[in-house]
Amino acid sequence: MTRLPLIHLHLTSIIGIVQALKDDLKSGYIESLTELVHAEIFSDFIEMADHLVATGYKDPAAVIAGSTLESHLKKIAVKNGLPIETNGRPTRAEQINQDLGKQQIYSLIDQKSITAWLDLRNKAAHGNYNEYNIDQVKLLISGIQNFIMRNPA
Repeated sequence: MTRLPLIHLHLTSIIGIVQALKDDLKSGYIESLTELVHAEIFSDFIEMADHLVATGYKDPAAVIAGSTLESHLKKIAVKNGLPIETNGRPTRAEQINQDLGKQQIYSLIDQKSITAWLDLRNKAAHGNYNEYNIDQVKLLISGIQNFIMRNPA
């Protein structure tokens, strides 16, 4: 004997759940939840960078913090309908920063700070370790952390 699904018994509940999800989506609550998840993930990476710099590992700390910034910039770009690829290739972080600045997604001061942070990250990633010091990495980490908190993605 084949049992028919008893979906009709739960149909009212299912419709209620779908309607609540639809309302949450319209109200922006789902987007806010996504932003919270992104912030939590980025917070973990910033904490890693902070721990590394506190134990004297300025170079990997700079790379992790800078990579976290780049990832966050991409999420902000996507959130605001800006491309993160050019001709099928990932758009450079500095170009994304310039595009976000042109759209006034954040201030010119933030844009200039991000340019400097990306430069420091590139120096660390390419082995130019003598071109920055541990105090600059500490400022990098705190600046990125502050930027991410003020500009959710």
